[in-house]
Order: sequence, then C-alpha cells, then structure tokens
Amino acid sequence: MAFTSKNIFINLSVKDVNKSTNFFKELGFEFNPQFSDETTSCMIISENIFAMIMIEERFKGFSKKEIVDTTTSAEAILSFSAESRDQVDKIVNKALSSGGKSFSEPQDHGFMYIRGFQDLDGHLWEVAYIDESAINQE
Repeated sequence: MAFTSKNIFINLSVKDVNKSTNFFKELGFEFNPQFSDETTSCMIISENIFAMIMIEERFKGFSKKEIVDTTTSAEAILSFSAESRDQVDKIVNKALSSGGKSFSEPQDHGFMYIRGFQDLDGHLWEVAYIDESAINQE
C-alpha cells in the first residue's frame, strides 16, 4: 500500500514573524492561533496544508544545517493553486505591493497560468491556475 499523509507542514525561517505574518495576511491567508506564538505563525494554506513561519532561532532548533541565504540560493519553490487567472494576478500583485519581489516572468501555457514572487525573506512562491476542463479535452 502506498503511503499517504493526512497533513503537510512546511517549515520556513524568517527574520521577523510579525512582518511575515502580516505580509501573508495581506495576500488573504489566515493563521491558526493554536499553533502560533511570538516565535512561530501557523499559516493555513488549505485544509491540510500549513506553513510554519518561524524566527531563525526557533528554526535552528529543528535542523543542524545552516539556514539558506535566500539572496544567493534557492531552497525550494513553494507552489499553490488559485481559482482563476485573475486570482493569480491579484495574489502576486498584492505580494509585490506588500514588499515582495518578482522572481520569474508569467508563464502562460494555455491550460495553465503561473506567476511567481519572493516573500519578505526571499522564499520563492508560485501561484498557478490550471484550467482542468482544457486538460480533459485532450
């Protein structure tokens, strides 16, 4: 039997939990106060996917490795879906106007539209809309 997980928790180090939390609130994300404190915010991405945004000192407690310098290196690209192309643009434009930076040109593949941004700490995010009706026509 294949392994499946009930929940996914993405752990990200940040310089300032409050600034990062406010940045993602501006994009429309909500946070779970039960798993948040002065060092960590639990961002709800979907019903079973969460980003644990934690200050560097707390993050270091989970890993003996050096924290990636996001100004020179990429640790991962975190992608999530949107309900429409318009929603992709709204989220990314809001990220850019809230202090984020663009890291890639928009990609339009007809059935799929993707835009990316860097958050305040340089973590890379992509927002994608996939027109499933166009995929099913093939």
